[in-house]
Amino acid sequence: MGQQAWIIQQELVQPVVPAAPGLLARWEDGSHPMPLGMSPAASLPTSLQRALEQRRLLKVIAGLANFDSASVARVARAAAAGGADLVDVACDPELVALAAAESGLPICVSAVDPELFPAAVAAGAAMVEIGNYDSFYPQGRLFDAAEVLELTRRTRQLLSEVTLSVTVPHTLPLDQQEQLAIDLVDAGADWIQTEGGTSANPLSPGVQGLIEKASPTLAAAHVISRAVAVPVLCASGLSAVTLPLAQAAGAAGVGVGSAINRLSDELAMVAVVRGLRDALSALNPVQV
Repeated sequence: MGQQAWIIQQELVQPVVPAAPGLLARWEDGSHPMPLGMSPAASLPTSLQRALEQRRLLKVIAGLANFDSASVARVARAAAAGGADLVDVACDPELVALAAAESGLPICVSAVDPELFPAAVAAGAAMVEIGNYDSFYPQGRLFDAAEVLELTRRTRQLLSEVTLSVTVPHTLPLDQQEQLAIDLVDAGADWIQTEGGTSANPLSPGVQGLIEKASPTLAAAHVISRAVAVPVLCASGLSAVTLPLAQAAGAAGVGVGSAINRLSDELAMVAVVRGLRDALSALNPVQV
């Protein structure tokens, strides 16, 4: 690793003090009825709660615009074989059932239309996500703070008992991303996700280029994780090199999509997922 990249890593790798007690500390194993007023996130599978508590949750993203059942099935199988915790698919009931059957993992569905979520939840989705905006940006479609906040409120009205993750658009200035995250939690978001890979313009090759690619989402994770008392997932532009930086920046987990779903070979997908799993475990190993 070059000197500049090493300096960046050393600045980021600082002890992270959780903003609030972890999910497991608040709700031991999810096996009892959820008390009135507790976050819907407490009803998630214990495996996800534990991964968040250990700050090593790995979400594999098939793609919001990926409705190819064969592709989704490959991604789901690779996610399971590689050691992922959660699979994120487009908001379609058939894809939910397919991904769950192929992976045996909890399924998250992504959309920007809240009306699509109830059917996916009925089909077995463990949680819903407003986000994965990347497919819209090439069309010139942007999401401002007011729209994302309104989508969050509508989703929470439709699904009061389901875990809700919301992505903060990277097109907003960093201070506005922080304020939006605070407002989203007030509106009922259980998780916040960051993004930024499409706005990065790496100028360097190798490891330094990978860090440059991830810098927008890492910066957002650093700022937002210190502003809210819910789990923050860092996503977009990440690699095995930068996953430990996401953890050190304060993320409770990461989401990785194109590094996996752009591959056509399933064995190659599995290898990438395993590499990501190992990278997350290196900085924060599980205590057995």
